[in-house]
Amino acid sequence: MTNFSTGRLGIALSNAFVARGWQVACLKGEQTTCPDPLHAQRIIPFSTNDDLASKLAGLAVEGGWDAVFHAAALCDFRVERVLGENGEVLDSPKFSTRGGRLQLVLAPAAKVLPQLRRLFPAVRIVGWKYELAGTRAEAFDKAWAQLAGCQTDACVLNGAAYGDGFAFCSPGSVQTCADTTTLADWLGRWLEAGKA
Repeated sequence: MTNFSTGRLGIALSNAFVARGWQVACLKGEQTTCPDPLHAQRIIPFSTNDDLASKLAGLAVEGGWDAVFHAAALCDFRVERVLGENGEVLDSPKFSTRGGRLQLVLAPAAKVLPQLRRLFPAVRIVGWKYELAGTRAEAFDKAWAQLAGCQTDACVLNGAAYGDGFAFCSPGSVQTCADTTTLADWLGRWLEAGKA
């Protein structure tokens, strides 16, 4: 089980940073559907939350990174076990429809963002908070909570609860960006200012 994601935002950000002269490694979900060309110097496919965390750990060991932008739409739950119609645990690589109804027991999936500060202690880290439900104020509360709880340098807020565009939230400030192009430009200037 996973969240639906086109991968369009990650591709757009990767391409924008390559155009600014940065070396980019883009970790791209295997199920993304966006057909846009990706110009990152390295394209690393990932499947699950755990697979993404493992690949990020490998990049951390390599070192030399200036920033990590965690924009991936990861799944919130994983299938813990499958039960048959009578509640018996089933273990099979394939389930026949002749077996009747199935019940899935879901468990929370591993969160990747809270692991990043340990992996990349001196790197600028930006998380994303995509909120569909609630008010705009509640969406901002969740962005600030993510920023504090995950020890990131910034959080990009978007989704129906926020409204159109993006809000780049960093300690003490909010920068609004009307679209992906404006966001990519802001992120580039923010990162370059941090290196100066």
